[in-house]
Amino acid sequence: MANRTVNDAKSVRGSNPQYLIEKIIRARIYDSKYWKEECFALSAELLVDKAMELKYVGGVFGGNIKPTPFLCLILKMLQIQPEKDIIVEFIKNEEFKYVRALGAFYMRLVGNPLECYKYLEPLLIDCRKLRKQNRQGHFELLHMDEFVDDLLREERMFDIILPRIQKRHVLEENNEIEPKISALDDDLDEEVEKSDEESPKRTTKDKKSKSDGKSPGKSDKGLIKDWDKKYRSSRRDRDHEKNKTTRDWDRRSRSRERDRSVTVVTMVNVIISYNL
Repeated sequence: MANRTVNDAKSVRGSNPQYLIEKIIRARIYDSKYWKEECFALSAELLVDKAMELKYVGGVFGGNIKPTPFLCLILKMLQIQPEKDIIVEFIKNEEFKYVRALGAFYMRLVGNPLECYKYLEPLLIDCRKLRKQNRQGHFELLHMDEFVDDLLREERMFDIILPRIQKRHVLEENNEIEPKISALDDDLDEEVEKSDEESPKRTTKDKKSKSDGKSPGKSDKGLIKDWDKKYRSSRRDRDHEKNKTTRDWDRRSRSRERDRSVTVVTMVNVIISYNL
């Protein structure tokens, strides 16, 4: 039958490889149009062409659980079980990013922990964008490094329960895998080298300033004293002008008061003389 696993297929985790995908989702894939039209009698050689035609990744979507072409090809790969070399070439393919994503997802399903870390961790430096179809049928943006990191850390992805793998630190403690080397280590080493080169220059400048025998703050102190003298002198001038203005104003006000008093007396005398 078209939906049966090939006779010479190796069991994965002690069972049929197709059983890695839940029965309900498998049934939806078998009934899908893409599976019947594009995946029928598909061999490992023709699988490459179908993988190159992928435009997005994803699991199932919609209320009636429709599978994406990506998920259909994953099930087909579990069914025909292509050679490991083909999967490795999928992962190493740098031209077609969805071919790489397909190979990485399949390797995570069937590979042992050492193979998963060996082939998937180098993809963490790939930051290309992927289109992902969510359960509502809408498209989201996903990066390749996020995709691979989720494969190594999450328990479920694209509606498939991922097989458990050992933590990396456990494999490192058992000397089964080399310690992880971050891609940022080279940048950190360059920064350390630059700081080491700049520190002797700063030390030389400090020694030179001390050998001159001049206090680094002496000239600044002289400028402060000059500025203080000028400020005090200008302040005294302003106070003197202010006092002078005040005295002039007092004299003018007293003079106006005397004039007003003389005027009042004169008017009183005029009124008295008029009455007489």
